[in-house]
Amino acid sequence: QVQLVESGGGLVQAGGSLSLSCAASGRTFSSYAMGWFRQAPRKDRNFVAGITNSGRTTYYAESVKGRFIISRDNAKNTVYLQMNSLKPEDTAVYYCAAHRGGSSIYFLPYEAAYWGQGTQVTVSS
Repeated sequence: QVQLVESGGGLVQAGGSLSLSCAASGRTFSSYAMGWFRQAPRKDRNFVAGITNSGRTTYYAESVKGRFIISRDNAKNTVYLQMNSLKPEDTAVYYCAAHRGGSSIYFLPYEAAYWGQGTQVTVSS
């Protein structure tokens, strides 16, 4: 069992930056690939970024490539999402998720084994 808790969301102006964290419980965190997803009102939950269990490989949705950076610290059981050059269309609830396949840098929401509760990110124009 893995429990995930996100933090770091908030309100920021367009062009600004935010850093999200996702702290995991349990001793098996380093075996999971991790991902960040987001869900805007009345829209589907979509993949944003993924990272392998080792942290060596990452993958990004086209909409955030070059602006967001996913990273992890297995010693701290934490995955991060650094968001730069934020746009109003980045406004959403952001969720972290764990996937049992350690090498999975991309996965669909139904393939996630565990989810955090989400954190709101609002970007004003």
